Amino acid sequence: MDAAAIKKIIPKRKTILPGFGLTFGIMMIYLSLMMLIPLSTIFIETFGLSFEEFWDIVTAPRVIASYKLSFGASIISAAIDSVFGFLLAWVLIRYDFPGKKLIDSIVDLPFALPTAIAGISLTTVFGHSGFIGKYLADLGIKAVFTELGIIIALTFVGLPFVVRTVQPVLEDMDKEAEEAAATLGASRIKIFAKIIFPGIRPALVTGATLAFARALGEYGSVVFISGNLPLKTEITAVLIMSKLEQFDYAGAAAISMIMLITSFIILLLINLIQWGSTRHQ
Repeated sequence: MDAAAIKKIIPKRKTILPGFGLTFGIMMIYLSLMMLIPLSTIFIETFGLSFEEFWDIVTAPRVIASYKLSFGASIISAAIDSVFGFLLAWVLIRYDFPGKKLIDSIVDLPFALPTAIAGISLTTVFGHSGFIGKYLADLGIKAVFTELGIIIALTFVGLPFVVRTVQPVLEDMDKEAEEAAATLGASRIKIFAKIIFPGIRPALVTGATLAFARALGEYGSVVFISGNLPLKTEITAVLIMSKLEQFDYAGAAAISMIMLITSFIILLLINLIQWGSTRHQ
């Protein structure tokens, strides 16, 4: 009996969830209403500009400086979050200690805390007379109203993404392979490099990507600690808001379009690299 005859005899399995056609249609409608249609208005708003006008807006020195600061600070903060987010996730998964549940809850604070409150708190703490800022001042380091302050704010909002992405992977990781390697005489560094890191690398890349994306679009926590000095500490999100306050909607849309396209390309490349590395494992 061939496969076609067997399929006719065996009844189709009924599932609780609807079929692909219906779920895909609902998903596309929701995606269009929530993302595609609103984002398309950015492109529509720029249609009233000529190419020369559009190019002059997106390549102005003030705008270029904001691009460099936004992407540079986001990359640095995502790298910092990757290191310390992994360490925090490791401690929370591998060790038991008093106050563990409290620390685990504190990790999620940047998710729930209004970003404006985070910005005010960071400015107070890292200010010239703040709890941490006064010690930095003694070392000749100024955090508030500098690029350092922006990196601090972006690191603060991005840390939970790395921790919560890496944490479940570490929790499900088999410890027997580590114990076997240790029994065979492998050093801790070699165990980490050969066993632990390959297992968490996809999750770590995902967490870093989410932290980068979150930092790139951050506004509330940065606007207070940065000082918003044009050509120095003005990120692109603040510049776009400044354009909107001046009723320059076309200029704000043009800058937003460049940020949208660039961010999408970066995230797409990272996802493709991650997909390729996972596929070859």
